[in-house]
Amino acid sequence: MVLQRLEGLAALGFGVFAYAGLGQSWLVFAVLFLAPDLFMLGYLRSARVGATTYNLAHTYVAPALLALLGFLVGPVAFGLAAIWVAHIGLDRMLGYGLKLNGGFEQTHLGPIGKARRK
Repeated sequence: MVLQRLEGLAALGFGVFAYAGLGQSWLVFAVLFLAPDLFMLGYLRSARVGATTYNLAHTYVAPALLALLGFLVGPVAFGLAAIWVAHIGLDRMLGYGLKLNGGFEQTHLGPIGKARRK
């Protein structure tokens, strides 16, 4: 578990460092940093839909594809990908993993919240 959290810290650091190197607006970084958490709204439908939508926004595949798109559309895509990676890294560092269909508190890193205290 400690190595997974350190891996999250590394991803957070990489995302912030990459964003800083791009010279883009830190206001945009602050505004968009928590945007991937909007995908939790899928839980309003069901635990399965919520887990699916949350996981789509919290896997490194999506920002990697966005970064690749940056070669076609320009540096804004790189900046968005860096913000996204930083967000995922923070989540992993705090112990929030990809969600299982059993509910928000069941993750691939183990239970969180009330489920962890049981």
